[in-house]
Amino acid sequence: MEDVSYSSKDAKGNEYIVNASQGEIDYDKPNIIYLTNVRAFIKLTDSNNVKITSDFGKYNTNNYDTIFSKNVIINYLDNKITGEYLDFSMERNSMIISRKVVYTNPENILKADVIEINITTKDTKIFMYK
Repeated sequence: MEDVSYSSKDAKGNEYIVNASQGEIDYDKPNIIYLTNVRAFIKLTDSNNVKITSDFGKYNTNNYDTIFSKNVIINYLDNKITGEYLDFSMERNSMIISRKVVYTNPENILKADVIEINITTKDTKIFMYK
């Protein structure tokens, strides 16, 4: 499929929109769609919007969970997080980004192994393996 778009809203009114230049349905699991050139927007009712881009994605149409992979970029206000793998879950209310993670804002640059963010509260946990 070309130029695919999916959107969903949670009970609090937050909206999640995923767009991709291409999508391919997994015929063994029809609720899974593999995406190319992915752009996602999280429109939060009580906060500013979050933009996510990546080269590839794996979208679950049942629960809206999305795996973003390769050249992942998250933009939120003046904050930018880059990495190679992002597990986004509306069910868990979290984003977990890993592999070559770099967090930047106007005052800081931080390198980490994993960053976990609560989507609602913005509580953030940063992990280093060494």
